[in-house]
Amino acid sequence: MSSSQADRPLVLPPSVVTVTRFAILRAAAACVLAVMGVFGFDALLFRTKIYPQLIEPDSSTGLFELTLRREQKAQRQYGDNLVVTLGDSRFGYAPRLADALTPETGYVFRHAGMPGTDVRAWYYMLRDLDPSTRRYRAIVFAVNDYMDEDYGVPENDPRLIHYAVNRLRLSDIPDFYTAFDDPLLRWEAFRDSILKGLVYQNDIMAFLTNPVQRIRNVRLFNQGWPTWTWNYIESSKTMAGVSIDWTAWKATFPPGADQNQRDTVGDFLMYSPGVPQTGHYAAFRRKWFGKIIDRYRNSPTKIVFLRLPRGPIVRPGNLVQKKSSSIRELGQRPHVLLVPEHAFDSLEHPELFKDAMHLNREGVARFSPMLAEEVSKVLGPIAPGQAGK
Repeated sequence: MSSSQADRPLVLPPSVVTVTRFAILRAAAACVLAVMGVFGFDALLFRTKIYPQLIEPDSSTGLFELTLRREQKAQRQYGDNLVVTLGDSRFGYAPRLADALTPETGYVFRHAGMPGTDVRAWYYMLRDLDPSTRRYRAIVFAVNDYMDEDYGVPENDPRLIHYAVNRLRLSDIPDFYTAFDDPLLRWEAFRDSILKGLVYQNDIMAFLTNPVQRIRNVRLFNQGWPTWTWNYIESSKTMAGVSIDWTAWKATFPPGADQNQRDTVGDFLMYSPGVPQTGHYAAFRRKWFGKIIDRYRNSPTKIVFLRLPRGPIVRPGNLVQKKSSSIRELGQRPHVLLVPEHAFDSLEHPELFKDAMHLNREGVARFSPMLAEEVSKVLGPIAPGQAGK
């Protein structure tokens, strides 16, 4: 072969080029159809009621859905003066005790909060609980502090994916996955919001192991959840005898203190004050509470914030120099009200807490009517003859 022949480019016959292009197009089409098929099957099962109605009720997703359905049903049972409250497990009050004051306050209290949730989950709960933005006289949010303190990264709580998965729409994907700060969690949220079956896979395996028992559990919870939660009685454990020497940074416990009580003192009260205050938490609150407030901008519904009792022992305020108060800033907006910051200071005693974070039975019994009274004060009186209607 001459050098001129060696340098000549290889030219395939037209028939070979046509076959190659066809093979590539066919492979690409097969990939597209496969993706569409997977998405379509996922949507059929998990974006309809086919599988979500069979979710394990005693799970993050299941409890979120049970709470939503319970409160949707309550809307049909009660009148126009409904007040819905949202918070995490620290918002420990009993609506049945708060509603004992309905003849005086005029308001009926319902609780749509859940342990382990934050304002992002409350946003998705409210969107489907109150699509008209006009069903409630007020929405009450409970926070630990009106001031902002950076402590960890609140966005990086993966539980949100499990709580909110059944409420997610395709239009939610951009906001939902960017709600996480960690790149790996962002990818997980992006992937799981498109293919919900990835979140449900463990639940599906458990269902297939014993579908009959699952169906029984679902029926039992659907029937009993409203009554169980309404009549729930909190633990009578107390933190009596616990003390903290803040100078020596040492906690002293009575002999009967359990591990949870010891752990919550360390995690909730005696955590390190050395976290840099960057304003990250304030930005998180402004964004997500702001989304809710914006949603109710043209609604008669009031948005109310309250500060929860800080604990059985109050953490000294000089441990951290808090730089902002996003809650007070939000309180300057129309239709946003703040319960006086120190309204529940009288509950901050060891005898009224079951651990360092949560009120006990006596604490709940005192807090519930106080909550009804304080919220009714900031909302104002109900018109004569309209109490509880």
